[in-house]
Amino acid sequence: MRTRPRPLPGPGHAGPRPDDQEAGAGFFRLPAMRPTRPCCHTCLVRCLLVDDNGAFIETARLLLAREGVVVAGTASSIAEALRQASALRPDVVLVDIALGDENGFDLARHLAGGDTGAGLAVIMISTRAGADYADLVADSPAAGFLAKDELSAVAIQRILGRA
Repeated sequence: MRTRPRPLPGPGHAGPRPDDQEAGAGFFRLPAMRPTRPCCHTCLVRCLLVDDNGAFIETARLLLAREGVVVAGTASSIAEALRQASALRPDVVLVDIALGDENGFDLARHLAGGDTGAGLAVIMISTRAGADYADLVADSPAAGFLAKDELSAVAIQRILGRA
């Protein structure tokens, strides 16, 4: 009787994963072939991205979508952000501190104080370092601050207390 040779473990793997149904039959899957599972820490997080820089919005949208965060909408002004927040009811609003002639902290206060923002978390974002705005962020209703070059699903989850 001929049997199939057992697969050799790959680097960093002790052999077939126990959740592979084919493991008992001697089959194995490369990591990229394994079924994907929903992520545990970023699924179902819906955000509204508020920034006056269109190129940044598109870049951030792609980055966050790749990491499992749904960018439900975007806005480039306070008025537009308030309308979007009311219509979309996102879990978190990412707000650029410098919105052209407007101030992102004003938007954070509007979102925290009105019916539009009931239950919304606000994270302030900027190209500048957090130390530049530490006192303003602490005095605002924002949940936290992220430098734009540190924007990620994990960083958002950490601020929201879900990581």
